Amino acid sequence: MSKPNPFETAQKQLDVCSKILNLDAGVHQMLRYPMRELHVSIPVKMDDGSTKVFHGFRVQYNDALGPTKGGIRFHPEETVDTVRALAAWMTWKTSLLDLPLGGGKGGVICNPKELSVGEQERLCRGYIDAIWQFIGPDKDVPAPDVYTTPQMMAWMMDEFSKLSGKNSFGVITGKPICVGGSWGRGDATARGGMFTIREAARELSIDMGGATVAIQGYGNAGCHASFLVQEMFNSKVVAISDSKGGIYNPAGLDIQAACGIKGETTSVVNTPNVQKISNEELLELDVDVLILAALENVITEENAPRIKAKIVAELANGPTTLEADEILHKKGIHVIPDFLCNAGGVTVSYFEMVQNMSMYTWTLEDVYERLDMRMTNAYRKVLDASKRFGIDMRQAAYTVAVERVVEAMESRGWV
Repeated sequence: MSKPNPFETAQKQLDVCSKILNLDAGVHQMLRYPMRELHVSIPVKMDDGSTKVFHGFRVQYNDALGPTKGGIRFHPEETVDTVRALAAWMTWKTSLLDLPLGGGKGGVICNPKELSVGEQERLCRGYIDAIWQFIGPDKDVPAPDVYTTPQMMAWMMDEFSKLSGKNSFGVITGKPICVGGSWGRGDATARGGMFTIREAARELSIDMGGATVAIQGYGNAGCHASFLVQEMFNSKVVAISDSKGGIYNPAGLDIQAACGIKGETTSVVNTPNVQKISNEELLELDVDVLILAALENVITEENAPRIKAKIVAELANGPTTLEADEILHKKGIHVIPDFLCNAGGVTVSYFEMVQNMSMYTWTLEDVYERLDMRMTNAYRKVLDASKRFGIDMRQAAYTVAVERVVEAMESRGWV
């Protein structure tokens, strides 16, 4: 069975929203495709003296609400359709959080784990050399994503600054603090998701103190989430997994130990005295909250009937297919859709942009307080739309976000 095309999934989700909002056919068609996209070839001098050409993309999906914003992914299976889908979802995400930004995304087909530090830096700088005329604080602002880091963002910012002839900290977010980064950016995606889980638990009358949690995906977002559900709610993390498999203990895992093992051995599966499970088995555990923090299309029409969690929180982008959505909704499972649940990252990235523009640094407490307010307000608006239209949470999130983008397009005279 072939994997669903993520961009086709994003388009189908929009099509459903278009019917709910009764969008004009021309407006609908405009929103189904990126406004512009760039394909680039990046020659990189390797450590052995050879030259390798990498292929990359930058998609600017819609900028009706403001400059486009979105991460850069380095991944061996990167495709332009994945980047298009992520740029579309970023458009709805920034709109939903009421940020003055549009949606964009970038990617390079590579495996950074196989590159030396020097090769990574040359690839980062080469990517910016290829796209720098198309980005900028008032055009398009990249950020880190899968397999990219704050250090990589610093190299990219520095390369753009050299090419533009001036310090341009605001061209990229997710940077180290010393070169214009924001406090709170490291755990922003996970913490923002925690605020939506808190609100969902209140809505469903679930006591998060002692609630059971399973986390699929143990990268930056998943790792932070495992600590935050304990710190903020005193919940019990019973299962976690990464690309090599998962671990399970119904009495609760020692997250500190598992995190240490992953750092030492690259995978949580090497943690002793726990039950080994597959990623597929983790998804189907009987838990209160299932946090999806890996890649796209992990809950499908095939496994959705076996999902037992009360809340599915999508910290990853596009982890649930359209067909699975319908099944989960009928089962009464409360899904916090990706472009709501994981919007904490882009929200704090926006805070970083504001701080760069004003040349002023906010405190960590300021960042967390403002993030909580934005995430809580967005969740409440989506929940209200879900009840008002009698639709699931993803469809509700789309209606709120798309309406704002269409209003901006109409105000600007585009449609």
